[in-house]
Amino acid sequence: MDLDLVELSRIRQDFHHAPELGFQEMKTKAKVAGLLREYGLEVHEGVGVVGVLRAGQGNRAIGLRADMDALPIHEASEHDYISQNPGVMHACGHDGHMTMLLGAAKTLAADPDFSGTVVFLFQPNEELGLGAKAMLDEKVLERFPIEEVYAIHNLPGAPVGQISTRTGLICSSESLFEITIKGQGGHASMPQAGRDAITIGSEMVLALQTIVARKLAPGAGAVVSVTEFLTDGQRNVLPGTATLKGDARARSPEDRDKIEVFMRQIARGIASAHGVSVEVDFKTEFIETINAPVPTEAAIRVAQEAGLDTIPDRTPMSFSEDFAHFSAAVPGCFILLGNGETGPHGQPLHANDYDFNDALIPIGADFWAKLVRDRLPLPDEG
Repeated sequence: MDLDLVELSRIRQDFHHAPELGFQEMKTKAKVAGLLREYGLEVHEGVGVVGVLRAGQGNRAIGLRADMDALPIHEASEHDYISQNPGVMHACGHDGHMTMLLGAAKTLAADPDFSGTVVFLFQPNEELGLGAKAMLDEKVLERFPIEEVYAIHNLPGAPVGQISTRTGLICSSESLFEITIKGQGGHASMPQAGRDAITIGSEMVLALQTIVARKLAPGAGAVVSVTEFLTDGQRNVLPGTATLKGDARARSPEDRDKIEVFMRQIARGIASAHGVSVEVDFKTEFIETINAPVPTEAAIRVAQEAGLDTIPDRTPMSFSEDFAHFSAAVPGCFILLGNGETGPHGQPLHANDYDFNDALIPIGADFWAKLVRDRLPLPDEG
């Protein structure tokens, strides 16, 4: 069937108009579930929304995933569907991801020219890395078994409709760390009388950069960033306590483990040298996203057969993806789809003037439908 692009663009803009943060996607979930029912799918609601579409006699099943949550960002755009939820914005394109998948669901329900089961997974709270795990904890894969799982994410700065992916690692892990230093505060005029936590913390900030520069192999693709430096100091008061918070990215579990070990060694060594105590908390929410060979080969083949500009072995991304938990449970493929190179469509993800490109909706929906037909083909009547 031909997609009603005006209708789908309106749906996408309605999502953009009413963004909701992770695990608060109540109106978003209701809209998704309502549309899936309208299209004729079997619908199940939990922490996320699951749509099930069966056709033919095939016993294979695949999953297609879209994310639903927005970000705590105040939108600076000027279009007429700007966020009406102050301080919350679809700055990552999840509004478009949902719409592309809804378009595919409508197409396939109207013309079910495949044999098997498609499980449409609409996931909450991707941005904090908690939504996929929440759905898995609800036993979504036990209730709706699938053999393969796929996800699309738009990519600003890439040509509109360009497909890129790769076998193996596609997205880095993200670990959050917090280092708390407890020294002895004092008067700013007499630093020798205390143990100034801000100076010790500054030494740690610089030393942590040696993890990537000197302790991991060149080209490892790891990143260690201190993003917050908090103290209890005042204008004339040297702080006795300092907290460093930050973010570490890695492209392998082995490097992720090394980063944690080296971080603890550095923090404890510097603290010992200065006679202060230190606590290190290191927590990983996003694991590495790994694309399995068979699903990735299928995605590349379908993109090429559809005539899309295709990069089959792109460089891994440094950002992290909650889809990693699905693809760790079931062989999967995470796919990037060019959002455009200029204007709001070319702005970085999470920028306050970013906007998803509605020109991608028919491209993404058509790709999803073609992928389903490829992975769940009708029996050969010849």
